[in-house]
Amino acid sequence: MPPDIETVAEQVFVALADPTRRAILATLAADGPATATDLAARLPITRQAIAKHLALLADAGLVTAEPGERRRVRYRLNSAPMRVAQQFLAALARDWDGRLDALRDHLNG
Repeated sequence: MPPDIETVAEQVFVALADPTRRAILATLAADGPATATDLAARLPITRQAIAKHLALLADAGLVTAEPGERRRVRYRLNSAPMRVAQQFLAALARDWDGRLDALRDHLNG
C-alpha cells in the first residue's frame, strides 16, 4: 500500500528542512548522478556526513541509489515525492483560499 500524500509530504518537508540536504539535491539536479565521494568533493562536508544525509533523502524517496562499478553507489535525483508535496501544499492552499473567501464575504456582507 503506497503511503498517503500527507506522509510523503511530511518526509519531503523534513528532508528539505536541512540546508545541507538542499545543497545535495541542488548539486544532483545541476550535475546529475553522483557518489557520496563525488558530492563530498563538491560540498564543504565529509563523505560520512554526506552518506548520512543521502540515507535520509533516500528514505524520503528524493534520491535513488544505483549500484555502479566497483561497488560504488551513485545517487540520482527523484522528483516524484517533491510533486506529491507540491500537490499537498496546493490542496492546503485551496482549503485556505475557500475559508478566507468565505470570511471576506461574511465581513463584507
